[in-house]
Amino acid sequence: MTEYFGPILGIMTADTLEEAIELQNAPDYGLTAGLHSLDAEELELWLSKVQAGNVYVNRGITGAIVRRQPFGGWKKSTVGSGTKAGGPSYLIALSDWERTEATATAVPQSVAVREVLATADNADLCTAEDFAFLTRSASSDAEAWESEFGYGYDPSKLGVERNILRYVPTQVLVRADESASVADAVRVVLAGLAAGAPMALSVGKDLPVAVRGILENKGIKYLVESDEVWRTYLASNAKTPVRALAGTPLEGTRIRYIGDDVKSVYTALGGRPDVAVYFHPVTEAGRIEMLPFLREQAVSITAHRFGNPNPFSESVISSR
Repeated sequence: MTEYFGPILGIMTADTLEEAIELQNAPDYGLTAGLHSLDAEELELWLSKVQAGNVYVNRGITGAIVRRQPFGGWKKSTVGSGTKAGGPSYLIALSDWERTEATATAVPQSVAVREVLATADNADLCTAEDFAFLTRSASSDAEAWESEFGYGYDPSKLGVERNILRYVPTQVLVRADESASVADAVRVVLAGLAAGAPMALSVGKDLPVAVRGILENKGIKYLVESDEVWRTYLASNAKTPVRALAGTPLEGTRIRYIGDDVKSVYTALGGRPDVAVYFHPVTEAGRIEMLPFLREQAVSITAHRFGNPNPFSESVISSR
C-alpha cells in the first residue's frame, strides 16, 4: 500500500471501523491520520489504535500549527531519535546531557518500579551509592510522569478546538554493552517501567541473579551477547528478527544504547533511517530517560458543531 502526501483523493471501503483502521495503518508511514465521527465509542477505539504522529478529528488533516499541533510522524514518517517540531521536547533531542544528582522528591506510583527498588535493596544488588542513584532516578521519573508524560495537555485552550499532546508507550530494545554498569542498565529499566512501555534487554555480560529475577518477574526478555555478536546482528538483514524481542523485526526499532562506542553501532547499522538510537549517557532525569519509551502524539479535535460547543470527546480523552 502506498501513501500519497498531496492533492490526491483515494476512496476505499471497509465493513467495520476496525477494518478501516487496519487499512489506515497499513502504509509504512504514519505522518497524519483523521476520523470524522461524533460517536464517543468510535473515537475511543480509533485513538487506541491509530498509528500516526498527528491525528485529527472532524477537521482536515493538514496545516499543523506549531505549539497547537507539534509536528512529527511515526513509523517511516520519522527519522532518528528526534522529537516533535514545536513541541516541549524539541530542544531535548538537539542537546547533550551529563549526569547530575536529581532533586525530585516524588514518590514512585508504579508498583513495578517500587518492587525493583525493593529487590535491589534487599538483594544487596548494588552499592549504597548505586542504590541512592536508582532511588533518586525513580523519584525523578515519577515527577516527570506527574508533570509531563502522564497526562494529555492542551496549551492553547482555544475552546472551539482541542489540541492535546499526549505520550503513548512504545517498545524499546535496551542494549547494555560489555562496558556498561549493572546500575545504569537497571536505571534505564526503571524509566521504561515508569512509562509502562514494553521492552527487552540485550546485554554484553551476564546479569546478577537478582537482576535476572527482576526481569523475569516483569516479563522482560533478555539476551546475553558480546559486543561483536551484537554489532554483527545490527549489520544483518533488515527483516531479521530481534532475538531479544521475541521475533520483532529490527526495522522500526528504538534502541536505548548504554555503552561507550556508539560510533560502531551506527557503522553496523549502515545509516539506516528506520532505527532510532538513543545513546546519551545515563542520567537521573526522568524527563530525559523516559523519552525513548514514549511516542508523542498530537490530537486535534473540533469541539463545536456549527459554532455550538460539542464536548463529546471530553469523555474519551482528557487534558490539562
